[in-house]
Amino acid sequence: MKSLLALTGMAVVLFASTNVDDIFVLVGFFANPKFRTRDIVLGQFAGIGTLFFASAAASLLSLKIPYAYMGLLGVFPILIGGKDLFNLYRKRGRTEKESEHPSNAEQKGRATTVAMVTLANGGDNIAIYTPLFAIRSASEMTAIALVFVGMTALWCFIARALVNHPRLGSPIRRYGLIVSPFVLIGLGVLILYQSGSFGLFPGAH
Repeated sequence: MKSLLALTGMAVVLFASTNVDDIFVLVGFFANPKFRTRDIVLGQFAGIGTLFFASAAASLLSLKIPYAYMGLLGVFPILIGGKDLFNLYRKRGRTEKESEHPSNAEQKGRATTVAMVTLANGGDNIAIYTPLFAIRSASEMTAIALVFVGMTALWCFIARALVNHPRLGSPIRRYGLIVSPFVLIGLGVLILYQSGSFGLFPGAH
């Protein structure tokens, strides 16, 4: 029992320490009226699930992916943030009613967008999870997976609660749509910088 509690505590700390910045990204998505709650939650679970299974596979196969190549995932939030900025500029003359009801074309791929941002933001997580998973049994991995599921749900709940807060919710919804693209672009640049991925681009040396 004590070992299970210790393992659970380790998994909670591991998730929280490697995904704390996801809270701010999720707040940006929840503040964006074109993203529905189910799309955000589905995308977040898909992204975290992919990171978990990729780390588990890497630990089993003893794969070592260069950190700089993992960092190239930072390109995705930059592209998504740039696209959101362009859409904001294009829609600046539309009414609030029109802005809050995206077209069918705009509604496609929202869960995928959330998942890709989660993957990009958590690309370095694989390097942290892999050695830890390599020394765990199947039952321990199952317990860690269940903790990650619960923590992912908690992360989504916290972000949504912040957006819907009686006092905080209104300014978050008002400015979140404007701030979110800059957060994504900044996040992508930070990922590329911290991982050393800029050195992979032509002319960087």
